[in-house]
Amino acid sequence: MITLTITANEAGQRFDKLLAKYLNEAPVSFIYKMLRKKNITLNGRKASGKELLAPGDEVRLFFSDETAAKFHTADFRRVKAPLSILYEDEHILLVSKPAGMLSQRADETEPSLVEYLITYLLDSGSLTEDQLTTFRPSVCNRLDRNTSGIVICGKSLAGLQEMSRLLKERRIHKYYRCIVKGELRGEHHLKGYLYKDRRTNKAAVSDHPAGDALPIETRYRAAACANGCTELEVLLITGRSHQIRAHLASIGHPVLGDPKYGDPEMNSRLRRSYGVKHQLLHAYRLEFPPLEGTFSYLSGRCFTAPLPEIYGRIMTAGS
Repeated sequence: MITLTITANEAGQRFDKLLAKYLNEAPVSFIYKMLRKKNITLNGRKASGKELLAPGDEVRLFFSDETAAKFHTADFRRVKAPLSILYEDEHILLVSKPAGMLSQRADETEPSLVEYLITYLLDSGSLTEDQLTTFRPSVCNRLDRNTSGIVICGKSLAGLQEMSRLLKERRIHKYYRCIVKGELRGEHHLKGYLYKDRRTNKAAVSDHPAGDALPIETRYRAAACANGCTELEVLLITGRSHQIRAHLASIGHPVLGDPKYGDPEMNSRLRRSYGVKHQLLHAYRLEFPPLEGTFSYLSGRCFTAPLPEIYGRIMTAGS
């Protein structure tokens, strides 16, 4: 017999959904058959599978060891990478992702921040392999592979849900730092319309709406100018894919190193002089809004991810 006690991370979901995760190799028909035969019970009683689980609920599976091994298999392989953790509590982690790392896995061949995160939590004892069968920590926001900076990760179901909600409602302010071609001064608020060609995975920006183009707003402040370049602090008002890179390129100031929207000649010089192989775009700072309840301890707090060393080298070259 196998006994499972429902924790906060499993609570709130339907019983059959949890069973499908735990018995990950079993057909759905088998799960419902076991429920009907009372080979799977909830709090000592027969269950339909439609029940919503609560913390402390007890699940019993009256299976032989052979049956359990056949239908319940671990499908996670630990993959380690050093993580730059900016902040951690029982619900969330803030990680500074390096350029070149995927936020989420695109296929089975290359691990991503999610797999490195889970491995870290398993190794630190914050997560067990049994818990991993019914709940998987994950990232709440994604950065392009070659964009560096802060990623919010949910350790608990509550953390995942609350951070995802705040991001969707655009209540968490996300500031970026980038270095662009040319000299810019002061502060500006850009507006336009972005169209994403899914075939080429490239965006185009226009002053006028057309087709299924989406409205975008980008605010920036010039932080420093040097060597024909400007370091900008950028606040996303909207959050479309490739927005910062496409929007700045549309006004003639592409992000340095950007292979899609950048200046090929300048990118070649950067590669030769500094070894730059990706866009110089960094998710620099997060500001949490006023919060109440479980996450009130994050109310108004601000977190920053230090700029990669290459930013300083480029902005001070020849000075």
